[in-house]
Amino acid sequence: MGGSQGDALGIYISVPFCRSKCTYCNFASGVYPASAHEAYIGRLVADLQGAHGWAERIGAELPRRVDSVYLGGGTPTLLAPVLFERLCAVMRAAFDLDPGAEITVECAPGQLADETLAALAAAGVNRASLGVQSFVDAEARATGRLHSRAVVEEDIARLRRAGISNINVDLIAGLPGQTLLSWDESLEALVSSGVSHASVYMLEVDEDSRLGREVLAGGARYGAALVPDDDAIARMYERAIERLDDAGIRQYEISNFARTGFRSAHNLRYWRRRPYLGLGLDASSMLRAATRGKAEADVPLSVLRTTTSSDLKAWLAGNGAMEMEWLNASRQHEEAWFLGLRLNEGVSAAEMEREFGRELAAPALETAARLAGEGLLEFEGAQARLTPRGRLLSNEVFQEFLTDKPERDRLIERTVQ
Repeated sequence: MGGSQGDALGIYISVPFCRSKCTYCNFASGVYPASAHEAYIGRLVADLQGAHGWAERIGAELPRRVDSVYLGGGTPTLLAPVLFERLCAVMRAAFDLDPGAEITVECAPGQLADETLAALAAAGVNRASLGVQSFVDAEARATGRLHSRAVVEEDIARLRRAGISNINVDLIAGLPGQTLLSWDESLEALVSSGVSHASVYMLEVDEDSRLGREVLAGGARYGAALVPDDDAIARMYERAIERLDDAGIRQYEISNFARTGFRSAHNLRYWRRRPYLGLGLDASSMLRAATRGKAEADVPLSVLRTTTSSDLKAWLAGNGAMEMEWLNASRQHEEAWFLGLRLNEGVSAAEMEREFGRELAAPALETAARLAGEGLLEFEGAQARLTPRGRLLSNEVFQEFLTDKPERDRLIERTVQ
């Protein structure tokens, strides 16, 4: 479950630049002058070139072989082609990319210049993720998106003409003014587009976005008063599962759906606890110890989690604090449950016991049995998975497997990208 010696690496690169900040966005991204782009790439280049030395100093294993790369943000396609080319060239010099490595770049519809698209294709990008959120023009405008449905459809066609045919589309259920009828319109447009993958998220209401803060305050700015209630959002999510399944785009993770053969290889490594290196602003890593011995029988190999600074000025200066934590067996076991349960395939009780030992696994299995009695989990043999109701209440389910109560929300947030 947790990978093996010599496992390939995934690389995540955060590019936090946006042309405008969407009202619902709670990521460490924003609108910055183009002059910041060159400095940012310079720092990323230095981190790529120094990655193996850094890993050696802290005792982490950093495989040279890479089988997935993901550039997220923000809007990575706002980078000038020359900066993108420089970044990719340095990454290929520092690591050995598999010939068939999945290389994904997030794109904002309407913000993909011809020369940028050509640079993506030349660099070997073979997967694009479009932050559509809604195919209904009024809904997109209300949240700060700068595209229309026609623009999205044209960008999908342009990506395919450039040879990038593996395309994901993001949708959000719960946008201001959204109804079940307009949600169906977005779902139908997604299906009609023929894309190979979809990500469907329920609107997050928290203090980290302008819209979230306004909803919590009971205000009306950003359309906060028009945000659908929780029951309506849940119905939208359930409708997405049904409609996409009918179209052959089947759910394989709480928020992710794919046609056969098109699951996201990079995202799967998060949920299957395979190593990845996160570079850039507010990026997370999961690496294993270089010394692979065990302190005692049946104790899993050590796992390191890191998170970089979310302050751009501090990160550029190189003095932003990086959070680092070596996870003990108990913490790894908790992660194995709540990350594994995100997948429709669920968690194997037998594998849990084999990896972590019976003493550590037994209490979690009792918790899983209790949750099954509450209709949140179901078992098929020794395989535990979320029920449809459990997916709607997934964070509450995951928290049941965490013993360190104050760390619950932070841990879930930092390990699910």
